[in-house]
Amino acid sequence: MTDPLKSFDDSDRPMPAAISQKVYAIAGISTTVFGLDELRKEASEVACLWLLHPRLATQERMTNIANSAITDWNTRNQDTPSAKGLIAVSFDQRNHGTRMVDPLANETWRKGNHRHAQDMFSIFQGTAKDTSLLMDYLPSYTFPHGEHNITENLVLGVSLGGHAAWSCLLHEPRVSAGVVIIGCPDYINLMADRARLSKLPSWTKSDPPGAEVLGSEALPTSFLETVSRYDPAGMMLKHVDCGPSTSPLREGPLPQPSESEQQILRPLLTRALGGKRILNLSGGKDKLVPYHRGELFLNWFKQTVSSDGWFGDGAVSFEDIIDQNAGHEVTPNMADEAVRFISETLAASPDKAGRRGSVRESKI
Repeated sequence: MTDPLKSFDDSDRPMPAAISQKVYAIAGISTTVFGLDELRKEASEVACLWLLHPRLATQERMTNIANSAITDWNTRNQDTPSAKGLIAVSFDQRNHGTRMVDPLANETWRKGNHRHAQDMFSIFQGTAKDTSLLMDYLPSYTFPHGEHNITENLVLGVSLGGHAAWSCLLHEPRVSAGVVIIGCPDYINLMADRARLSKLPSWTKSDPPGAEVLGSEALPTSFLETVSRYDPAGMMLKHVDCGPSTSPLREGPLPQPSESEQQILRPLLTRALGGKRILNLSGGKDKLVPYHRGELFLNWFKQTVSSDGWFGDGAVSFEDIIDQNAGHEVTPNMADEAVRFISETLAASPDKAGRRGSVRESKI
């Protein structure tokens, strides 16, 4: 896999000046905190942006995004010393960088890893849990005398980190907003299609092709059950009667839930996403994580959380932006949208009373 951040880092436009970095060993994890030196003492409240890197990369690859986001926010508030401060945090995902255990576990079926689906999912779910763990302890390392209070947490993830960002949004109540870049909210649909493209025997030797891939060694039944507890599409759509299917790939359009199904989903969505802001950034020409593999779920989700959707009172703000000419990469335009979204989120009023959900779709 090529480096998804290369397009952003190699762009001709000037990058912002480097932001300060301090490294702490927290819970045995080497944790880099950006922006501490730039915090003004008047800023009693601080937001933290958690940065989750791509597969086969390390935490250092998120440095330019950290610099861009913090510089943008500080520039917007340079005349307001008491404005909310912003720091960012990066750390190596499990089985990456300083935490490497087995290089093969980061590879795909085509590269000889027979447990590709389980390895990738468990790694980024573990990273999401690490994010929650680090949230517990970060203030005691960065502000041991109570100099500042971390009052807001946002997450931004790229590729593997994008998958992890979805999990943070769904399962960590302290995360109020997130940016998912070239990630997928429908893991099994993505993996089933990857099994097809990889020509796995469980796909090619069944009749019709693909009929036996779900429940095979590549995607064991016990694993499918685990995914349904954590994956966005899995945990929501398992409560919706989508009708019979003859294909392991998701077919659509997906129906909106019945009233009885809504009664099950409402507390789940309220707990997981109520009041949260999400930016989903995708590449229109992405072949590794194709937008269309999450599209059916995303269409269902956008209809659900829109102002006139059945969960419109959940106050979920969702932006779905496709860079039409981008592959599996973070383009400068995508980075600009991410930085814009972060600053707008930090500036937004925390008052959710009476707010309706909103959906914005755009192609850039």
